[in-house]
Formats: sequence, C-alpha cells, structure tokens
Amino acid sequence: MLMIRFARIGKKKQPHYRLVVSEKARDMYGRALEIVGHYNPRSKTAELNAERITHWLGNGAQPSASVHNLLVTQAIISDKKVSVSTLNTAKRAKLAETKRTASVAKAQEATAVTATPAEKPA
Repeated sequence: MLMIRFARIGKKKQPHYRLVVSEKARDMYGRALEIVGHYNPRSKTAELNAERITHWLGNGAQPSASVHNLLVTQAIISDKKVSVSTLNTAKRAKLAETKRTASVAKAQEATAVTATPAEKPA
C-alpha cells in the first residue's frame, strides 16, 4: 500500500520534513517514489505540490494522520482533522490486548500440559 508521509531531513534540534510517497513497508528515509513537498514545523511553512498529491491520492495512496491534517490545513483535501494521539493510543491498546490474550492462551496451554496425568505402563 502506498503512503504519503513525513521523512525528517533537518539537523539536530532543527526539524524539517519532506512529504514522500513510498510503500508502507519500506523505510521512509530510503528511496521514495516521489517527493511531493516540504514542511518546516518551526516556521509552519509548507511547500506542497497539490497536483501531484491529488494524483497519488487518486491512485490509492493513503496519507498518514499528520500528513492528512496538514493537507486539510492547506485546503488540498476537504475533510475533518484526525486526532493523531488517539490513533496512537488505540493502536497501543489493541497491541496490548493481543499480547494479553496470547499470554493467557500460553498459560492455559502450559497448565493443560501439566494437568494431564502421564500414562503408567501396565
């Protein structure tokens, strides 16, 4: 799946981001399909190629939550902003639940193995 997301390129304590289009599984700091803009969070300036962004969105690319909010702010897409922190909290809660169920299943399996009596030779 294609993603439009931020790739940090700034110096230490001086963040600057590129908006890149790349595969979701690929390293975001590696080679990207296309660079579609830049964003400086210190001065809140953004240089976005709206034509290319709409092209990639039309071809199925999904923006990350932060990029989605930036695109809404810049009026490139018309939608509501997404709460990024609640997305991360929901993901963490889901991950914790899956770990919890896996550990419970493992514990039940261990007790089932020790609870079965060994057969005695006749």
